Amino acid sequence: MQTRISAKYRDTAQGREADTILRSCVHCGFCTATCPTYQLLGDELDGPRGRIYLIKQLLEGQPVSASTQLHLDRCLTCRACETTCPSGVRYGRLADIGRELVEREVPRPPRQRLLRYLLRKVIAYPRRVAPLLFAAQALRPLLPAGLRGKVPARQRRTPWPQQPQARRMLALAGCVQSVATPQTSAAAARVLNRLGVQLINAPGAGCCGAVSHHLSAHEEGLDFMRRNIDAWWPFIEQGIEAILVTASGCGAVVKDYGHLLSHDPAYADKAQRVSALARDVAEVLRDADLSGVALGRQAQRVAFHSPCTLQHAQQLDGVVETILSRAGFTLTAVPDAHLCCGSAGTYSILQPELSQRLLANKLAALQQDAPDVIATANIGCQMHLASQAGRPVRHWIELLDEAMR
Repeated sequence: MQTRISAKYRDTAQGREADTILRSCVHCGFCTATCPTYQLLGDELDGPRGRIYLIKQLLEGQPVSASTQLHLDRCLTCRACETTCPSGVRYGRLADIGRELVEREVPRPPRQRLLRYLLRKVIAYPRRVAPLLFAAQALRPLLPAGLRGKVPARQRRTPWPQQPQARRMLALAGCVQSVATPQTSAAAARVLNRLGVQLINAPGAGCCGAVSHHLSAHEEGLDFMRRNIDAWWPFIEQGIEAILVTASGCGAVVKDYGHLLSHDPAYADKAQRVSALARDVAEVLRDADLSGVALGRQAQRVAFHSPCTLQHAQQLDGVVETILSRAGFTLTAVPDAHLCCGSAGTYSILQPELSQRLLANKLAALQQDAPDVIATANIGCQMHLASQAGRPVRHWIELLDEAMR
């Protein structure tokens, strides 16, 4: 694709990066075939190729409007298009740049600005999420059915194993998962401990920065990333083996720290090191020797939803399914497994109509073979699916933990 970047953006880091990405696009349109919003709406501007043209127009100095912003807002950033693209177009990064630049050019209505501000100032902070979630859980029996399903049942916290091991890994505590489903990290700690790995928390670490980053508050997101690096760095200097992430959405962002902070001289090298150490729990268990762990045939039939951030952003498609099969679980068939469930971080709140349509399609696919349980690998997907599933929706590491007992 030929470009003529305007003087306003030509010599900026974002302009140069976006120009490189744009020039890699060959207009083939393969991306539209796997784009969830294009499939729903049938509008070229609600598919990757159309959005690329909108961002190109912005960078070339053409006027942008609320319509431009709407088409970019409707993008899930699921990155299914990247998996499909034969030219390796880094569409997810281009979409982030485009959204941030449009945000500067097109003022949002006050109600939208307030909602996005509140999401950033609540979701990313466990101590702010916790009282709101616990209040909703206490009132859950009194809530209307439609709202009740959106409130996860309260989980009992269980202690992590304290047995020291020769191998040590850091755990990303995160924000929502640490409050809504604390058993996920506890299950990961137990599974790894049985395999000779001690999982430890780093005081001071928190949200990975994804919430702010994807709401176009990029500097705020970078500050979250810097705080995590500062919290992890003493452990990295002590030789920690990996930074383990159980929420695939967080893992995709942590693996991108090196790129996102490459222009910060104080953190660039450290960020590269952090990204190199980041591992989804599936990556650690993929090559683990499970022969010494008692695993038999499991009675549960499992439908696995592979989050977009696992199969597209991290390119780990099929890894969890292989682990669960090795553990004795029967996996049911899931048509169109590449498609997003509609959670996509805050998308289910900001684009509820499209999100619910995607959810209905995904649940129909997941439940067509009547599984006993739906498993996934990301807290956002887990809560979104559970809101309408009518059957248990769990993180897959919890199933493996129970199978090992």
